[in-house]
Amino acid sequence: MSAEATAAPPHRKLSTAESFLLGGLAACIAVTFSNPAEVAKTRLQLQGELVKGGGPKVYNSVIDVFAKTYKHEGIKGIQRGLPPAYAYQILLNGSRLGFYEPFRQSLNSALGISPTAQHGATSVAAGAASGVVGACLGNPLFLIKARMQAYSPAFPVGAQHFYKHSWDALRTIYQAEGLRGLVRGIDAAALRTSMGSSVQLPSYNWTKNQIVSRGILPADSVWTFLASSSVSGACVLVMMQPADTALTRVYNQPTERLPNGRVVGKLYKNPIDCLLKTLRTEGPLGWYKGSIAHFFRIAPHTIITLTANDILVNMYKKVRHGTVE
Repeated sequence: MSAEATAAPPHRKLSTAESFLLGGLAACIAVTFSNPAEVAKTRLQLQGELVKGGGPKVYNSVIDVFAKTYKHEGIKGIQRGLPPAYAYQILLNGSRLGFYEPFRQSLNSALGISPTAQHGATSVAAGAASGVVGACLGNPLFLIKARMQAYSPAFPVGAQHFYKHSWDALRTIYQAEGLRGLVRGIDAAALRTSMGSSVQLPSYNWTKNQIVSRGILPADSVWTFLASSSVSGACVLVMMQPADTALTRVYNQPTERLPNGRVVGKLYKNPIDCLLKTLRTEGPLGWYKGSIAHFFRIAPHTIITLTANDILVNMYKKVRHGTVE
């Protein structure tokens, strides 16, 4: 068989599976660095939950969360929820980065637009749709991650759920509530992720295209990846913060069993109910509790994820296909 017959065609697009796996790997690299800020964000979002005026503060700032957590819980406390965070990131960002292009190109084709064209509306819709897919797939993992991160034997805030490990968490929730317990908060997860995903890749691609088309930096420069990721992270933070607060609280709220056997949340019916109750008791700033910690999480996470994804894709193409697009 000739070399031409066995070699991959030049500029071959990655398959959805390849994009999924590379995207998931990039996100796992990122979450290793961003998880401590996620722990801080989760605890700050739960502090003073549904208390008029916010109540007394257990933690005064992001740095205070880091200091108290490390002093009393060690590195294990700083990295609470990391194992399920890895699994969740594979599902979420694998879907977000793997399905974005197929969704966007399909929408473009359905509307009579060139599949390669960067159209604002279809890019946002594809980002939101791919994010919702990932959020739904990873919901049980995000649920237990949030509860693990909220748990503190020294400085508890919000409802406390102690699990020995991820499998213990999944088993405990399933035994107590069945499958319904594992999909608790899926509507909040879809809302949060669709809002963030709707702007993550469109803002990243738009910024990258502007940098390259204006001759500021070359397309394969790490500085191009970093600049584009920074803009993307800021856009995601602005869009996602209120929904992220609602998600944390819906996931972590205590539950009760009704006479009909159904297990429901004691505090919130759904994410919209959570947002409204938070607004009434804590004011609009209640939606933005933990926003500084969220920035410390989302900025490096977005930068590392998207930068690592671009680098991994290019490395993969060099090794597997002998070409870089």
